[in-house]
Amino acid sequence: MALSGMRGLSVFISDVRNCQNKEQERLRVDKELGNIRARFKNEKGLSHYEKKKYVWKMLYIFMLGYDVDFGHTETVSLISAPKYPEKQVGYIVTSCLLNENNDFLRMVINTVRNDIIGRNETFQCLALTMVGNIGGKDFSESLAPDVQKLLISSSCRPLVRKKAALCLLRLYRKNPDVVNVDGWSDRMTQLLDERDFGVLTSVMSLFVSLVSNNVEAYWNCLPKCVKILERLARNQDVPQEYTYYGIPSPWLQVKTMRALQYFPTIEDPNTKRALFEVLQRILMGTDVVKNVNKSNASHAVLFEALALVMHLDAEKEMMSQCVALLGKFIAAREPNIRYLGLENMTRMLLVTDVQDIIKRHQAQIVTSLKDPDISIRRRALDLLYGMCDVTNAKDIVEELLQYLSTAEFAMREELALKSAILAEKFAPDLSWYVDVILQLIDKAGDFVSDDIWYRVVQFVTNNEDLQTYAAAKAREYLDKPALHETMVKVSAYLLGEYSHLLAQRPGCSPKEIFAIINEKLPTVSTTTVAILLSSYAKILMHTQPPDPELQDHIWVIFRKYETFIDVEIQQRAVEYFALSKKGASLIDVLAEMPKYPERKSALLRKAEVAEVDTTEQSAIKLRSQQQTSNAIVIADQHPVSMSLPENQLGLVKLPRQDTEAISRDQGSAKENGTVGTVEPEPITSADILGDLLGPLAIEGPSAGAVPAEQNLISGLDATTTAAGPLALATLDDQSSSIQPIVNIGERFHALSLKDNGVLYEDPHIQIGLKAEWRAHHGRLVLFLGNKNTSPLDSVRALILPPTHLKMELSLVPDTIPPRAQVQCPLEVVNHRASRDIAVLDFSYKFGTAVVNVKLRLPAVLNKFLLPISVSAEEFFPQWKSLSGPPLKLQEVVRGVKPLSLPEMTNLFTSLHLAVTPGLDVNPNNLVASTTFYSESTHAMLCLIRVETDPSDITQLRITVASGDPSLTFELKEFIKEHLVNIPTAAAVPVVSPVQPQSSVTPAGYTDPGAMLAGLL
Repeated sequence: MALSGMRGLSVFISDVRNCQNKEQERLRVDKELGNIRARFKNEKGLSHYEKKKYVWKMLYIFMLGYDVDFGHTETVSLISAPKYPEKQVGYIVTSCLLNENNDFLRMVINTVRNDIIGRNETFQCLALTMVGNIGGKDFSESLAPDVQKLLISSSCRPLVRKKAALCLLRLYRKNPDVVNVDGWSDRMTQLLDERDFGVLTSVMSLFVSLVSNNVEAYWNCLPKCVKILERLARNQDVPQEYTYYGIPSPWLQVKTMRALQYFPTIEDPNTKRALFEVLQRILMGTDVVKNVNKSNASHAVLFEALALVMHLDAEKEMMSQCVALLGKFIAAREPNIRYLGLENMTRMLLVTDVQDIIKRHQAQIVTSLKDPDISIRRRALDLLYGMCDVTNAKDIVEELLQYLSTAEFAMREELALKSAILAEKFAPDLSWYVDVILQLIDKAGDFVSDDIWYRVVQFVTNNEDLQTYAAAKAREYLDKPALHETMVKVSAYLLGEYSHLLAQRPGCSPKEIFAIINEKLPTVSTTTVAILLSSYAKILMHTQPPDPELQDHIWVIFRKYETFIDVEIQQRAVEYFALSKKGASLIDVLAEMPKYPERKSALLRKAEVAEVDTTEQSAIKLRSQQQTSNAIVIADQHPVSMSLPENQLGLVKLPRQDTEAISRDQGSAKENGTVGTVEPEPITSADILGDLLGPLAIEGPSAGAVPAEQNLISGLDATTTAAGPLALATLDDQSSSIQPIVNIGERFHALSLKDNGVLYEDPHIQIGLKAEWRAHHGRLVLFLGNKNTSPLDSVRALILPPTHLKMELSLVPDTIPPRAQVQCPLEVVNHRASRDIAVLDFSYKFGTAVVNVKLRLPAVLNKFLLPISVSAEEFFPQWKSLSGPPLKLQEVVRGVKPLSLPEMTNLFTSLHLAVTPGLDVNPNNLVASTTFYSESTHAMLCLIRVETDPSDITQLRITVASGDPSLTFELKEFIKEHLVNIPTAAAVPVVSPVQPQSSVTPAGYTDPGAMLAGLL
């Protein structure tokens, strides 16, 4: 910011800097803003110098963090100035103050375009810089062709072409349609031959984005990328200004190798050999140096080369070389190098035949567990966990247990879980497993979950040879003076079940076992007390004939807890006391626990999820999603193979039915023809929103199984009429072999009353929804789950919002990987009250079948209601102040569903209306209140009164009052739609062919709409 000749600007900046506190600064800024506003009102009297000075001041105030909500017209007008100083100010300040959605930008599109296609290179650079910084759909549609012409023009200077490439990259990210793939493949091949390194680096950034979106169109560019790497590796014709500490353009090398990682393989043997020679040169020529800048640059190139080697699945010799190089890096003094070495060695575990080579560096990896940097310790823990197998499990688990004593609390929970998982997966014998888990509980009891000691109990119960050993180890741990409560639980349980096996050993008589367990009783929580009482009953059961002294001691404890405040403990004490008086028959009642049924360990399930996450979270595979979308891809690894329901019936338009069917559990058709519910195994998700859908319930067919005649599925016709918000969506009258396997209308109604669930599902995809609502803002997340082992292509999602809602959906990736789930956030802002419904136009391609559906989104009126209870003192003054139409509307409604008052209260509660009992003197009436939030009205109180007639429950009178006429009308109609029972037309009997009878009615036939469709 040049201040020469602008004394007023310099004085203002000095005044702000000299302010003693924030309040003085705010007063000075407010004074200056008032002065600028007054001067802008008389714009005709402003010279270009003054306008430029005031705009600079506005930018400085904006940089201080204050809102500048005026002067945008004056700022934008400077872009049209003929002289460079004014135009420069206009472009810079516009880039800072305005975003891509600002309407003022449309005023300057023609001016910016004229500057771009003009002959003044300075003006071209200013325009390209501003467009590249702001982006936006309007700019991309209007200016992208001109920017492309600048980029491929041979008459433009490299400076302009470089900015044009970066500008086109920003426009492409905002709107991928601006680049025509067919024409750009050859153009990109020519651009990669560019000799100027500035232009080439910018073009490579554009190429990375293009190839991440459509790699098939740019196969002819692959040899060019390899030639660029060869040129850089040999340092041929690299200008001095692009050599960074002796490394030829490290940024261009990294981008080129990143682009190559999008190509699945390299078929041409000559190109592949040339590329491996370059990678070999990079691997051999990189070493740790003292200069930090040079070290950072060289290692950035090296680690990108390692990623490319892993992607190309190079020969074992090169892989071994990579591991040896990484082994040298994890022993380096520089912590950043150690971190990257450990991280890349963890990635190398995904490559076959290199695990044995990585094991050679186990000692150094264990040393990294003691590194002062916690991030390095975490990476070392991940690497040890990944490289563990049967051959080295004992050594690694022992090292982890030793480290557990000194590890910081932030790592202990993860460390304990991974140690338990490794001990269970790779235990050479069960006694070693018991030793490890008991040591784990002893050293980090606070961080050991119940699943871990539950699993020990299961192993001991199911293996008789292990019971004596486990009981003896538990007895040893109880001798310790300080014992964690989890150890008390597991020891008491084991001794209660199996202490009789130790009766002949010294110090293990029933009295001694009881005494040592009873010492812990005063110090434990209520959950542990329950386990100790069970242990006492078991000890008493094993002592037959009973020892009178021991029996008296235990009976005293039982009687003491017969009046305990905790019901569970009280019940146990009463029942155990009564059972213990039955003498020898107690043996039959309190016999040893039977063997547990064989089941999959909860810990191993967690381990599989962790391994799947490690496998699927490859930066190479997911980078294409990150480049073009804000969506999150989560791998789904628990398919449940089930057959699809046959004879899926199409939906027909039907008036709304009772909402009781909304919460009905959805069953899946099993192979034997019965209907049951799918209970997915829990999945731990790293996502902030969590995995809403869990394991996909139905496994779809592969792409090859889709017949060629499956061309197009009809879309659902979303209507926004008065009956639309609560009516079922309709299917177009087209033939389609791909039908939804859920009732879309019921799903919409269910999600209108709750915030998460399945919105749509067919044999190939499941669309779930999770929503969060705050005042007039809403955040929805669409979960797009691919149920097949083949990818879904050409995925498109378009939001068709009504006029009262502002909705922004993040970009949806073009492809959903097999068995994966994509999360797409959707932001919603409510401007005013309306019952119109937003529609999601969704389509995808599976094999040769193109599927397109239109789904109503449950961003309905009640989502912006917040129930609020009001007292009589608050209600009646407000009710009286809102007198008569249009603020207070009343209507007698007939054809109401027969609902009792409690049922109507529950319905109002589900609609976010707070029913306040006792406000109306008539017990047959209901009074409710709520607050409606919108951007125009903010918080608006709404009052509702419903007067029912006990003699005729099919009619009632409803009165709605609020401070906004449109809100009053919309809310009255909205409530009426949920109260009215619209009669359905009687089905006309028709003659239909005889169908084979099934022993079970298909799930679709329970839906009235599907039944009517079947009759028609």
